Amino acid sequence: MTSFNRSTSRRLKKLTQIPSVWEGDRRPLSSPSQHSDSEEKGECILWVDYSQGVVRGMDVVASDIGPEAIVRTLMRAMEHPHSPARPARPQRIVVKDREIQFYLRGVLQDLDIAIDYAPELPLIDELFRGFADILDSQTPDLPPQYAQILREKAFAIWQAAPWEFLEEQQILSIEINKWDVGTLYASVMGMLGMEYGILFYRSEESLKQFRAAVLTDEESTEHLEEAFLKQDCLFLTFESADETDEDEDEEEDLADLPLSEIDPTFGNIHPLEGLRSVLYDEEALVILVAIESLIRFIRDHRRHLHEDIFPTLSRRYRIALPHSEESTKSVAVTVSTMPQLAAELEDMAGFDVDEDDMENLGLPNFQSLQDDLIPEDSFLSLGVVSWEMLEYLRKGVSYHPSGEIKQVGDGLPVILIQTSRPKAKTLIERIEAIGGLKAICFNPGADPFDGDRYDLGLLQTQNGELFLFGEFLDEDPVHVEARKKWNQRCKNTKGYCGLIIAKGLTGASRGNPQLRDMMALFEARSLSPKDLGLGTLKLMPQLNLE
Repeated sequence: MTSFNRSTSRRLKKLTQIPSVWEGDRRPLSSPSQHSDSEEKGECILWVDYSQGVVRGMDVVASDIGPEAIVRTLMRAMEHPHSPARPARPQRIVVKDREIQFYLRGVLQDLDIAIDYAPELPLIDELFRGFADILDSQTPDLPPQYAQILREKAFAIWQAAPWEFLEEQQILSIEINKWDVGTLYASVMGMLGMEYGILFYRSEESLKQFRAAVLTDEESTEHLEEAFLKQDCLFLTFESADETDEDEDEEEDLADLPLSEIDPTFGNIHPLEGLRSVLYDEEALVILVAIESLIRFIRDHRRHLHEDIFPTLSRRYRIALPHSEESTKSVAVTVSTMPQLAAELEDMAGFDVDEDDMENLGLPNFQSLQDDLIPEDSFLSLGVVSWEMLEYLRKGVSYHPSGEIKQVGDGLPVILIQTSRPKAKTLIERIEAIGGLKAICFNPGADPFDGDRYDLGLLQTQNGELFLFGEFLDEDPVHVEARKKWNQRCKNTKGYCGLIIAKGLTGASRGNPQLRDMMALFEARSLSPKDLGLGTLKLMPQLNLE
């Protein structure tokens, strides 16, 4: 049996011994009426001074932690008790567990403390009854009778991955006509690899109002938050089960994690209620029926939903109601695509405006996308320049600043283009001639003929033109990893990034240009596909993107 070091025993014996009786116990945190596994919530260790009626020490530990934990809490109760108690050791300790009694007798034998057994601990029993009342009064995130099946259906949706072929504006209607719900309008999030989930709007009006509010003022965090809380919808979102620091340099895409590390969250948003990550019985049934009908619809129409044009589809399903106390044991649901609404939402976002409207909005003409800026056979990479190296570049090359960049993270995210010296010089002169570089962007692209999807790298110049600098397959693991780092670094710098043009394509420094090879640095802003508002760019037979 583990015992105190002699020095520890001497230190504890120096504490004033008071004529008090202390109660100690260790019990599960969950109340008897709860169905959750107590091991998940752990156990509470409590030491109280029965004579004075005060709590001297309390800890929450995992259920598999050994008996040493109760001694550690007791030591704190003696040396560093909760206020208003003062450091002291008791004359007598009472426990209601024989194993704890025998264990403490062995550990505390040098401290002149009597260790007794009692079948009841009045003060601790009263405290734990209060804890149980509090736990019973708490509303669980999901109704217990639906919690397991809701999580199972959520994981089924995760594995179906509708965000791989449905964009946010490609709405699916789910007609339920039960529980005071008529039709839900499902918007799938995740195609951009940022947030994964499904929003189930209770009305078209709420969906359109939110989209309009976001497009009206995308820069104001306060207005975006207000617009977010004015939505009227149920939601299912996915997060990493591993709670890591969001400011880490490398932010992992959820899609790359195994199923065991994905955690679904359900909830409700309403203008008068705000956001709550709790579902009540009827809401749980509604979202369960909606998810199950979506799973079936995706299974039946997956091939059609992958098509370039959002198709007109509809299918009726009968969904069984688990644990139903109602007379009806199932509900009929109709799921349909909404191409007309999708087109309307695209128009709102400026995905399909004419040339005059584009000029008025300050957007590049769709026909102006060019692929003749970057020399053929150039070496291209996404990377980072350390802040120290950045200072050398600013002083030693043709430098075009964009603004004051906050030095956060490991450096400035950059696109590196390495070519021959003459071609590099021509490239620099051409960018300078049209006013310099304004932004660096990545936008979804697709080849409707072979089904490949791309991440298109675009340069936007100050005159509004867009130039293609790279086509990267979505499934390329090297690019996927590089893009994750790019996104996180741009987040650190508040959207600032850079373009480096270097020479030495055929020399010893090919693929790894040194400072002497770098000829120009153009600082710019990073734009998201949403900022561009072009939607998915599609490869046409003439090899023009439109």
